[in-house]
Amino acid sequence: MIRVEKDYFESRFDNELLIVEAWGKDSLRVRSFADQNDFEENFALLEKPDSNINEIEIKQSEHSVEIINGKIRGKLDHRNRLIFYNDKNEILLKEYIRLRAVKHDDGAEDAGTVEVTSDFNSTLKLSSREYKANQGGDFKVTTRFESEPKEKIFGMGQYQHSFLDLKNTILELAQRNSQISIPFYISSLGYGFLWNNPGIGEVNFAKNLTEWKMFGTHFIDYWITCGEEPKEILQKYANVTGKAPKMPNHLLGLWQSKLRYRTPDEVLEVVKKYQDRGIQLSSIAIDYFHWPKQGEYRFDYDYWPDPSGLVKELKENYHVEPLISIWPTVQNDAENYNHYLENGYLVQVNRGVRMTMQIQGSTIFVDMTNPDARDYIAGLIEQNYKKFGINYFWLDVAEPGYAVYDFDNFRYKKGTDLQCGNMYPIDYLKMISQVNSNQDSPVTLVRGGWAGAQKYGALLWSGDIDSSFEAFKNQVNTGLNVGMAGIPWWTTDIGGFHGGNPKNEEFRELLVRWFQYATFSPVLRMHGDRLPHSKPLSESGGGSMVTGAPNEIWSYGSEVEDILTKYIHMREKLKPYIELLMTEAHETGDPLMRPLFYEFPSDERSWEAEDTYLFGPDILVSPIMKYEQRTAKIYLPKGIEWINLWSNEIYEGGSEIEMTANLEEIPLFLRADKSEQFTELIKFAREEE
Repeated sequence: MIRVEKDYFESRFDNELLIVEAWGKDSLRVRSFADQNDFEENFALLEKPDSNINEIEIKQSEHSVEIINGKIRGKLDHRNRLIFYNDKNEILLKEYIRLRAVKHDDGAEDAGTVEVTSDFNSTLKLSSREYKANQGGDFKVTTRFESEPKEKIFGMGQYQHSFLDLKNTILELAQRNSQISIPFYISSLGYGFLWNNPGIGEVNFAKNLTEWKMFGTHFIDYWITCGEEPKEILQKYANVTGKAPKMPNHLLGLWQSKLRYRTPDEVLEVVKKYQDRGIQLSSIAIDYFHWPKQGEYRFDYDYWPDPSGLVKELKENYHVEPLISIWPTVQNDAENYNHYLENGYLVQVNRGVRMTMQIQGSTIFVDMTNPDARDYIAGLIEQNYKKFGINYFWLDVAEPGYAVYDFDNFRYKKGTDLQCGNMYPIDYLKMISQVNSNQDSPVTLVRGGWAGAQKYGALLWSGDIDSSFEAFKNQVNTGLNVGMAGIPWWTTDIGGFHGGNPKNEEFRELLVRWFQYATFSPVLRMHGDRLPHSKPLSESGGGSMVTGAPNEIWSYGSEVEDILTKYIHMREKLKPYIELLMTEAHETGDPLMRPLFYEFPSDERSWEAEDTYLFGPDILVSPIMKYEQRTAKIYLPKGIEWINLWSNEIYEGGSEIEMTANLEEIPLFLRADKSEQFTELIKFAREEE
């Protein structure tokens, strides 16, 4: 049975209710509910935009129904299959179906079967939207689409591999340390696609078939849009999922961090040394175990006796913002552990002992999907951090970072981990948004996210990755895909997190190359667990945790310090440009780091270029990602001229060039027609030469 309304249609048959509706400009939302049990939940999407009824048309015939919303058209055909077209009648995406018709003696077809043409293998018995019941009442769901082998796919968030084009990859739809699933992608065929189900699953972008799988859910929900260019598509996505706040200008410099500063004296010593070198820090991090016990959300006064005084000195005397790390964990010997337990604020398990991580004690994760738990922790943060003037927080272990990622074992207030696990970091971010509700520009560093995280001020980072050139190579294209998934703020631990000895020659070179790259990223941030570790200060409270070796720019010798200082000053020269990019990200959703095709979509070679990107529309960056590499081959998009920042040479776009890349230099090119805005940067680079 099909029912048509002014901006949507719905189809009911057997165990499925299917709703296809106009949702934003040139866009459609598709929802399918098992056993016809529908509910209203937007997940990553904002409230439904007001529709332009003049652009919406719904047509129904005997065997099909279609909805047109501006440039996009969705058709439900006689096979119960959805096909999406643009305004040129080109197929954007088509559901995959392989069913066969069975004739009865009276000539009637079985209910729900379809006529099969000769190009279909009728014995496969595969449907486009498949529900298989699980014990417990929910379903394993598979959604299938036809695959175009030459299609290119970009976005989907953060995965630790080196691929920019995600075609022919399999991606887990789940959060892990260093993995952030953001299930939105942009296709080279001219459409954008959001998988709007926060459950745990998998997508396979194979040559022969695209499959989205969920392991325990009640519904299918996706959103599709179309556009002439990737920029148009991403901006439409931002309009329906939200946009990042405006990044405060005072956060565009260097963020200093290490594992970990243990006392106010250590913090102030570092800040003073930077000031003595003429470097204005934006932020300094007070990392984990500044607390007595996890879950108490307060300073350990044995080591941090006057937080208010420290914050005041940092902000008033040095104009540096403290960044405070908090974890969503509770130790079973914390003073308020019973309060969490009695009120049901902790993550539940289906089997085994409820202990989800062991660091300085046995800990359990707080259920951030529980609004009462969020309110309780928000109160602690208000009382023990905000009252001291602390405005910026670092949400570590936000996936949550289970010791074992047995997603089927955990359950939350909102449902099982399989049903809603990707909402955990979103709800964590919501809590901090509640704490910072009176703040004009909330910015939260967070190790986890999902679609729509940008509207909560999420600054994602690449997690606890290795300190190696191999890990570095994975970051460049990964950061681009985060931006293409709608999250404009993204950063890394410069030099990687795990390991890295300041006395090691290869690591010093890695740090230089990584710092050069990070200078041309949304946030320039030093962090890492350097070797060797220092002994703990004591055996109790926050003093019992070890700390890594120094990780300031002077920790790596004078040659490295000179190079890093040069790039810090370059970052200062770039601030007016970065401010414009941050405003653009806030107003339109454009990422700061962009694949070449984002600005040059008509250049076919730009769609092939990897490991090279645009910082905003006007600076081309080609990071050096191999040890002792001193030359680079770089493709310059066609249609304009490009200026080598270091040599002042001018190149015609549309060709690949080879250039030297000494340790002091990262390959950088400026659009010749926009070079006037970089006068100070060019002058500084030439003087340095």
